[in-house]
Amino acid sequence: MGFETHATGDGVVVPALESAASSVAVLRSLGRKGIPTIAVSEHEHPPGFSSKYADETYRVPDPDDGLTAYGDALLSLARRDDVSAIVPMRETDVYVLAKRRGEFGEHVSPLWPPLETLRRVQDRVELFDAAETAGVSTPETTTLDEFEDWDRPVIVKPRFTLHAAEYHRAFAESHRHDNSTDYVARGERPSIQSYREEMGHVPLVQEYIPDSDEYAFFALYDEGDPVATFQHRQRRGYKYSGGPSSFRQSVDIPELASSGRRLLDELDWHGLAMVEFLRDPETDEFKLMEINPRFWTSLPFTIQAGVDFPYYYWLLATGRGDEIDADFDVGVAGHLLRGELLYLHSVLSEEYPLVERPSLGESVADIGTSLVRHPRFDYLSVDDPRPFVRDMRNTVGEVLDV
Repeated sequence: MGFETHATGDGVVVPALESAASSVAVLRSLGRKGIPTIAVSEHEHPPGFSSKYADETYRVPDPDDGLTAYGDALLSLARRDDVSAIVPMRETDVYVLAKRRGEFGEHVSPLWPPLETLRRVQDRVELFDAAETAGVSTPETTTLDEFEDWDRPVIVKPRFTLHAAEYHRAFAESHRHDNSTDYVARGERPSIQSYREEMGHVPLVQEYIPDSDEYAFFALYDEGDPVATFQHRQRRGYKYSGGPSSFRQSVDIPELASSGRRLLDELDWHGLAMVEFLRDPETDEFKLMEINPRFWTSLPFTIQAGVDFPYYYWLLATGRGDEIDADFDVGVAGHLLRGELLYLHSVLSEEYPLVERPSLGESVADIGTSLVRHPRFDYLSVDDPRPFVRDMRNTVGEVLDV
């Protein structure tokens, strides 16, 4: 079956990440519809560069070494007559696009929030304040220097998901994405000074919710109005304690959608968002964890379930938003094979004081059963096999440190 070939001015710039299948999913989604793609990366061999749907590939400066040079490289591509959109794939992407929104907006449709809105998302204190205003439940949270009740299990996590000078004076020279989580058992008292030195700021202490199954509400918003949404439940993460998704299943839960929409409406959202929740087993409430203001790592599965967010993003960016018709299948599931291996590695070698370690035998059996019942994979594709091969090579090289 053929596809429509679009005009040369419809090209999309896609940051090709080294260890996330989301970039490849964007390239495949757009490429299969004849939409020109330009894959960019600071890495030499990201899987996206191997995709047959990457029409062009470019090396760009590493954003971790300086966002100005990285932003300049993206802006030079945005100025091209054959480019209509830039897709944010990670926290640093959406930050640099938001910070220089005026410059980019002269050349491509700025489908991302302004910097003042982005700060409300990348600063968890401000995010939880917005959630309270919107009537969305959150875990009990306070800053580490104000917390005193160490007689219960808690977690410690960064206040900021991105280090940016506009967010905290200590971040003037750093734009590191920081999403680490430490589990603190009942009776332990961590060092505030150690955390200050490690994170560069005073982190947050949050009540521990004993449920590793995360839920997410995904959306594409146009100036405060949702144009496409999706939901999934994470069944396994990279680690047995949770983390990025390795196996997930589509769901349709009205309470989840309501919580996600109320929060994004309160933020007057524009662009992409993944709103993450945990379901409190005691109250059955969905409690907010964070918002990822860009494409998410499990994007390939979202597309397989029927919601083609990259295509919808392109339609909105090119003034075709009225053509978006989003619907999805409930109960389907899919895997990231590398994530399943990381999950088993976690079961074998890691220890989390608040999370019960599953048995290796049960874990292998669960993964095997789900692979047979739900043979959908993030990288593996019959018509575009090279990204999967490259990802495996990169993973082995990383493990072996070669």
